Amino acid sequence: MEGLEHTLPIVEVFNRIFGPLLAVIFRAFGLQVKDPYHLIPDYLVMAVIVTIALSLLFWLASRKIKLVPGKTQVLVELVIDFFEGLIRDTIGEEGEKYLPVIATVGLFILTSNLLGLIPGFMSPTSKLNVTLGCALVVWFYYHWQGIKTQGLWGYLKHFTGPNPFLAPLLLPIEIISHFSRPVSLSMRLFGNIFSEELLILIMASIIPYLLPLPFMAISIFTAVIQAYVFVLLACIYLAGAVTQEE
Repeated sequence: MEGLEHTLPIVEVFNRIFGPLLAVIFRAFGLQVKDPYHLIPDYLVMAVIVTIALSLLFWLASRKIKLVPGKTQVLVELVIDFFEGLIRDTIGEEGEKYLPVIATVGLFILTSNLLGLIPGFMSPTSKLNVTLGCALVVWFYYHWQGIKTQGLWGYLKHFTGPNPFLAPLLLPIEIISHFSRPVSLSMRLFGNIFSEELLILIMASIIPYLLPLPFMAISIFTAVIQAYVFVLLACIYLAGAVTQEE
C-alpha cells in the first residue's frame, strides 16, 4: 500500500498556494503548523474541487433559463426531476421542500465517486472523513426536520412508540438504531469507493492503460449505485422523521 500512495500534483499546487495562508491564520489562533506545504489533505482538496465545479455548473445553467431548453438545461432539469421523483415516492408531495439538501448531498456524492476515474484526481468519498461528514449532515438534518415538523415531544414519541408500557424496551433499541445509521451510511460508501479505487490502482501498477479499463467501467456503475443508495436511505430516514403516526 505504501508504495502505491503518492501525492497528487493538484494537491501539491493547492498546498503551495493556500497552505502558507492557512498556516498564518492557524498561528493567529495559537496553532503551530510544522509544514504549511503539506497542510491541506488530499481528500479536502478534492472535496473543494467538487464543490466549486458543481456550484459553477449550476450557476451557469441557471443564468440562461429558456422556455425551449438547451442541452445543458435539459440535463439539469432531468437531474432535478429525478430527485423530485425519488422524494415524492418516499416522502410524498410535501417532501419537495427537502429537495435542496437531498439533491446537494446526492450530487456531491455522485461527483465525488466519479472524480477518482479522472487521471490526476481521487475520489474524496474514498476517505472515511468525507463519507462520515455526509452521513452526519443527513443524520442531523432529518432529526432537525422531525423536531421542526412535529415538535420535540411529538418527535420523541417515535422513539418510545404508542404503548407506554413498551417504551422502556423500545427506547434503547431506537437510540441504537438511529446512532448506527451514520455509521452504516459512511462505512458502506467508504468501503465500496475505497476498494474500487485500490483495485484500479493495483491493476494500473501491473499493466497500465489497458488492464484497468474494464474495472473503471464497472466503477462508474458502482459510483452511481452507491450515490443512489445513499440518497434513497436519506429520503427513507427523512420520511420516518417527518411522518406523523396516526
